Amino acid sequence: MVSEKEVAIDAVLKAAKLCQDVQSDMALADAIEKSDRSPVTVADFGSQALICSAIGDAFPQDCIVAEEDSEALRENPRLSARVADYVNRFVEGSPDRVCEWIDRGKGEVNNRFWTLDPIDGTKGFMRRNQYAIALALIVDAEVRFGLIACPNLPQAWDNPTTEQGSLLVAVRDEGAYMCALDGTLLKQIRVAEGPLRFAESFEASHGDHSAHVRITQELGITAPPIQIDSQAKYGLVARGEASVYMRLPNPRTPNYRECIWDHAAGIIVVEEAGGKVTDMHGQSLNLSEGRRMTSNRGIVATNGKLHERVLEIIRTVK
Repeated sequence: MVSEKEVAIDAVLKAAKLCQDVQSDMALADAIEKSDRSPVTVADFGSQALICSAIGDAFPQDCIVAEEDSEALRENPRLSARVADYVNRFVEGSPDRVCEWIDRGKGEVNNRFWTLDPIDGTKGFMRRNQYAIALALIVDAEVRFGLIACPNLPQAWDNPTTEQGSLLVAVRDEGAYMCALDGTLLKQIRVAEGPLRFAESFEASHGDHSAHVRITQELGITAPPIQIDSQAKYGLVARGEASVYMRLPNPRTPNYRECIWDHAAGIIVVEEAGGKVTDMHGQSLNLSEGRRMTSNRGIVATNGKLHERVLEIIRTVK
């Protein structure tokens, strides 16, 4: 019997290849704006269609909670056809069928579900910078398995001449690993005690930058922050290339709550690499409340050793 891990890895690697194809074909102009003014591209839709098709066919009893739906796509036949063209490089389906696969992601949170961000960091993708395909399986409110595929992430951050493309894989109680985008296992990954380095979102609106600066100063971090899009930041912590990743609420949007698909895979990758992930108050991230973590505020991911010190500093600056 095929395993969740095998199905998920195969689907995510195909989605990563689709995203690379979209970039190489210069198809980034094929994008629309959602109601919250965030962009969604051919690659977002195609990635979700591929992964939801694979998960839905292999595990029809499981629901999928994903970021996108096909409503806007169905209203745009030209864009729908473009998405289907890319999806059909991997699995055959009409534009209507592709929309049906995308809408498998309209499931609801329950005691067993998958959560998917088909492109985490769409703006980074459109800039040809960092983005990720993130998929996680949650059972009884705990992440059991997570994947983060980062097609543009060098396999060693401090040596950008190394091969690009990293797949980060974590299974509960089995550790975290990095693979190449052909699925080849490269190494087990672990957090590092040092050097002290800080990662944050590239988009200024995604956090409280001034608070981040004050906290890093209190920690004695002098290196400039690593500012990149997507859950690749969790990957840097898990690989020992950053010691802290914070996403504290922006004062302009104090009521914002994080979406589960933006963090679920990153949580298990960091934890299985030996780190720790909580909200800004030290509470575990609650993935059982719905599409957003309504009882949590902010995100703090560290190498574990620094975690309590970071939370202590946050209490003094927030």
